[in-house]
Amino acid sequence: MSITKRDYYEVLGVSRESSDEEIKKAYRTLAMKYHPDRNHGDEEAGFKFKEAAEAYAVLSDTDKRQVYDRYGHAGLKSSGMPDFGNQDSIFDIFGDVFGDLFGGQRRSRGGARGGDDLGFALEISLVEAYRGCTKSITIPRKESCPDCRGSGCKAGSSPTRCRQCNGQGVVLMNQGFFRIQQTCRGCGGSGQIITDPCLSCHGQGRVTIKRTIETVVPAGAFDGLRMVHRGEGEAGSPGAPRGDLYVEIRVREHSLFRREGDHLICQVPITVSQAALGGDIEVPTLDGAITYTIKPGMQSGDVVRIPGRGMPNHRSSRKGDLHVLLAVEIPRNLNKRQEELYRELAEIDQKNVSPQRRSFFDKLRDLFVPEKKEDGEVA
Repeated sequence: MSITKRDYYEVLGVSRESSDEEIKKAYRTLAMKYHPDRNHGDEEAGFKFKEAAEAYAVLSDTDKRQVYDRYGHAGLKSSGMPDFGNQDSIFDIFGDVFGDLFGGQRRSRGGARGGDDLGFALEISLVEAYRGCTKSITIPRKESCPDCRGSGCKAGSSPTRCRQCNGQGVVLMNQGFFRIQQTCRGCGGSGQIITDPCLSCHGQGRVTIKRTIETVVPAGAFDGLRMVHRGEGEAGSPGAPRGDLYVEIRVREHSLFRREGDHLICQVPITVSQAALGGDIEVPTLDGAITYTIKPGMQSGDVVRIPGRGMPNHRSSRKGDLHVLLAVEIPRNLNKRQEELYRELAEIDQKNVSPQRRSFFDKLRDLFVPEKKEDGEVA
């Protein structure tokens, strides 16, 4: 009695219009759910696991999927489908999808290992970020041992082949239905064993040395900007490339300026007379103070924009703007003459109320005056 196979799309729980990525995602979910190691002794789970693998093998293959969509299961009999009673066939499919999750190594078997990348946080001032600068930074990094030239072996000796992995650097571990590739613990993936280690590096092949490197900070550098120095990271094993050095900029806060993108913001105090009459005021910039003329009638909190006095863009020479926040300062200690003038001004203000003040007082009066109904009665 033959067993009727379920529709492969039904097995994976996807539609016929599903993308390759959606099919792969569905298979991964089912494979993890019905993995034999998670369902010891459960024959139904084992069957569903193999069923999902078979469905994925067909639907992930463009040619087989086209045949299946047109002719169904019957059309696949002569298409070279793998034997799903064979453990190796299931492992091949499972490994293609999950190889990166079960101890797979990016490094080739017995291959050289590249050096690690390094990171360094460089603090600079806002002025240095504005102008650009060159900084010397000192970093401790691993270098190839000069005594053994990175081999890790004492002079006159050489490493031997690891017996656990036979020099491959990896071993295959049986886990239920599957064979999982793992890094050899005996040699750490190198495929070799050092029996007579170098006294300087203790068999590591590398020693820690401080190095000084110059890094050029571009004008307009911002907080969080990352710059890379290729090949200035740690040394790898013999024959492998060095890692890289990443320098991340940290810009200290300034006492006068606040930065927003390529723009700068600063607050400038002005007197009551300057606010009322207008005139020249002194404005600080990162290039030095400049004179700027404000219009009469400025209010505290008004902002004036000075084009081209902000930060340069680190990718171009174009500069942002300087936004000046005006703060009208009210004098605290008046001399006799100032007090006389302000009293005189106060008398004038009472007699000549400005349109703005008149509007305000009109609104204030309306707030407290009772509203009248249409028949003349008070509401």
